Amino acid sequence: MARMCENRVVIVTGAGRGIGREYALMLAAQGAQVVVNDLGGARDGTGADLGPADEVVNEINAAGGVAIANGADVSNYDQAGEMIAQAVDSFGRLDVLVNNAGILRDRMLINMEEHEWDAVIQVHLKGTWAPSKHASMYWRSRSKAGEHVDARLINTTSVSGIYGNAGQTNYGAAKMGIAAFTIIAARELGRYGISVNAIAPAALTRLTEDLPMGAADEAQKAAMHPRWIAPIVTWLASSDSAGVTGRVFEASGEVLAVAEGWHRGPTATPVDDPTVIGDIARDLVRRARLNAGMNGKDLDGGLE
Repeated sequence: MARMCENRVVIVTGAGRGIGREYALMLAAQGAQVVVNDLGGARDGTGADLGPADEVVNEINAAGGVAIANGADVSNYDQAGEMIAQAVDSFGRLDVLVNNAGILRDRMLINMEEHEWDAVIQVHLKGTWAPSKHASMYWRSRSKAGEHVDARLINTTSVSGIYGNAGQTNYGAAKMGIAAFTIIAARELGRYGISVNAIAPAALTRLTEDLPMGAADEAQKAAMHPRWIAPIVTWLASSDSAGVTGRVFEASGEVLAVAEGWHRGPTATPVDDPTVIGDIARDLVRRARLNAGMNGKDLDGGLE
């Protein structure tokens, strides 16, 4: 039986450890030729080391798969372009880009430093846009040349962004931005044969080890292993997922779901008098569905 991603050429960013490593291993096991990208930086994004990427490549190759390492900083526009070019030069084409690289610099808003904001926004938002821009230009050129394109962009958002988590205004803003990026890019790129989706993963990794989930018991830890997220990414990377685009999937060992975006709630007739709008606004809020909590369910969000 043919494997799901047989001969698909896939780039996975941030694939030297954690969730990205699981993606790379499963994609390779399903027949993909994988570019394992990892800057090899510390948890906060500092430093660089190709070692983690090389380790994953060696593991894939030892298992009979095909992979090469890449150490690009995906938030650097030129390096992102070189990474796309390496995939095409090495394997003859590119079919899938999985934007997974990320860092954390958590702090409450009033204590957050400018460099902590800038670094997280740079890695997550620009680190999604830059590789996507280069990959999309490549796929568009193929489409315009009359070739059949069956390409995939798979981005990484977070429940911290789409639902909101205290202490992560920088990370959450970036991840909510990636969710919007995904929806808009899907609408723009479909004409070229490119589908665009995002994953909101939950897993225990070095990025989350000191968050509350890091204190989970053994059963919870097993359910939060990053291996649970790889199957949905592998399926999205395959040709089987054709027609699914512009969606955000929550994925962990505890839940697999589609997150539903903003919808217009209760409405009222507009007024031009600020002295009467308060009662109208409060009534709208009372009738509106509450904002979701981190569990994706109604939790908070009304005016008192």
